[in-house]
Amino acid sequence: MVEGTEGPASDDNRTPQPFEHGQLNSARVYDYLLGGKDNREIDRDMGNELLSRAPELKTLAWFTRSFGIKAVQMAAEAGIRQFIDLGSGIPTSPNVHEVAREIVPSARVVYVDYDPVVHTHCDALLAKPDGVTALLGDVRHPHDILDQLKNRSLIDFGEPVAITLISVLHYVMDSEDPTGIIAAFRDQLAPGSYLAMTHGSLDSAPEILQVLAGTKGTSAQVEFRSATQAEALLAGFELIEPGVVPVQQWLRPDLPDTRMIMLGAIGRKP
Repeated sequence: MVEGTEGPASDDNRTPQPFEHGQLNSARVYDYLLGGKDNREIDRDMGNELLSRAPELKTLAWFTRSFGIKAVQMAAEAGIRQFIDLGSGIPTSPNVHEVAREIVPSARVVYVDYDPVVHTHCDALLAKPDGVTALLGDVRHPHDILDQLKNRSLIDFGEPVAITLISVLHYVMDSEDPTGIIAAFRDQLAPGSYLAMTHGSLDSAPEILQVLAGTKGTSAQVEFRSATQAEALLAGFELIEPGVVPVQQWLRPDLPDTRMIMLGAIGRKP
């Protein structure tokens, strides 16, 4: 277990607080794996422990990011002009609006994250162009996010929307109703909308799952699920081929397997 990861991150146990320097933070761990600089020693310790068990995790982080980029491209090519990036994380270029606007120059993009520091990064670095907004919102409270989107007229739910949930839902515990979260957004979406997600798999190597057990009680606590469970989260969407599979299979046929398995899936609302 990584030293310093025990204990709650806040009153609700796992919401990041901006000045709790000793707390492990999932966004910063991911930033470290991507080679970023917005991380702290405790995040690097967790990243290094994971890398000691599976050195290919930095590669997997980029596979996962590439899947997210591909999902945005697919949605934009399908004519979607509105994007919501839930759990956006610390900005890493190319970001959603950069990818979408290569195809649809007028695309509207909303970045949503529950980490106040991440929100500050997004607001400072991303929410400069017209039609690009950063919101502070917790995916575990979807109706609060939806209210913000509607009250501020950021998204027209009468038109198709693409939602990305990249490495987010495995931070939502079963007790926090991930199925209900997806349903809340799905029920507001117009036909033709897309939802793309990646999710940690229970088929990952036992030594990886053992390290991740050390995140309990922090904002980086995870609950990996099987492919069947991940697919069930997308009830009400038509799965686009190849379905719920390791993210590598969405990219190229020659990419290597990894001991941590990250599932990718894209659904379209009929």
